[in-house]
Amino acid sequence: MIKSNAVLEINLKNLIYNFKSISKFANNSLTGATIKANAYGIGDLETFKILYQNKCRHFFFATLEEALALREKNTKGNVYVLNGLENNKFSVFKKFNIIPILTSINELKKYVKSRYFKKKLRIGIHVETGLNRLGIKIEDLKKINTKNINLKILVSHLASADETNNPYNSIQNNNFKSTFKLFKSIKYKSLANSSGILNNKKLHYDLVRPGISLYGGINNIKLQKLIKIKSVITLKAKVLQIKNINKHEFIGYNQTFKTNKIMKTAILGIGYADGISRSLSNKGYAYFKNQIFEIIGRVSMDSITVDITNSNKMIKTGMYLELINDNNDIEKMAKICGTISNEILTSITNRVKRIYI
Repeated sequence: MIKSNAVLEINLKNLIYNFKSISKFANNSLTGATIKANAYGIGDLETFKILYQNKCRHFFFATLEEALALREKNTKGNVYVLNGLENNKFSVFKKFNIIPILTSINELKKYVKSRYFKKKLRIGIHVETGLNRLGIKIEDLKKINTKNINLKILVSHLASADETNNPYNSIQNNNFKSTFKLFKSIKYKSLANSSGILNNKKLHYDLVRPGISLYGGINNIKLQKLIKIKSVITLKAKVLQIKNINKHEFIGYNQTFKTNKIMKTAILGIGYADGISRSLSNKGYAYFKNQIFEIIGRVSMDSITVDITNSNKMIKTGMYLELINDNNDIEKMAKICGTISNEILTSITNRVKRIYI
């Protein structure tokens, strides 16, 4: 059996734990799951299956293509597309039982004029409350007759949910509430993403939409204290070679690291083509059991080098060292890289083998 150079272990028990913990915290609301971008790299089909088994019934994708890939395998649950129609026909959404969340006034007018309006095709509307990304402006909604629209879901998105004291959250919430009266009925109102859920329970409404928190990420220390989120992934890389490097030699591209002593190094089969940020060059870490080893030299496309000079364990070629684990989770790696955990997780490429445990 060929052993992959890089492996992503996905702990489904911890995924379930995170979903249940969020559901318990938002106990007056339903808890959906944002599984766009292949469930942030975890695997959307597997994530859908395990969360549906644990009573999740609402699933959010970014694109119709993502949603159709799921519908080819599973017809259950409420499946939403956040990017709107994407120039596709309502008939596609109707055929595959997918709910488009309309994001522009032109899409909404198109729906009202179509035969699918009379057929009561289930739709959602994204109202623009202040992020100024996708969404229909409130003043545009007021210009058309929305009273006869039986709305499946009304959504918006917070710009600063991870900032607990940012007054902009209240401004957006008030803008969101102001649109309720425009519709005869709204089945579900949904505003809170992962950080929004923990920010303020007033933001929960009927349905919350956790994303990164399901997969082990919360990037605000204050919010981390409100709910225990477990790490879901372990990223491992195989030791391709172990070698001794003499004093005053360079390691990696562009001579960014020079040895000041004889060093023992391990070359790992993982690099930026697998999703390891080049910004980890000379400042990232790898782990073996209870030991920490520094990444030295530049991160390459297919490999990284770590200093194992002081290893008290017998590391051999073919063994695996960890880049992300319970102690060095996606939030800690994101901090080192100067980014967010969402980017760390979604950057792990398909070359890395997924294993579900």
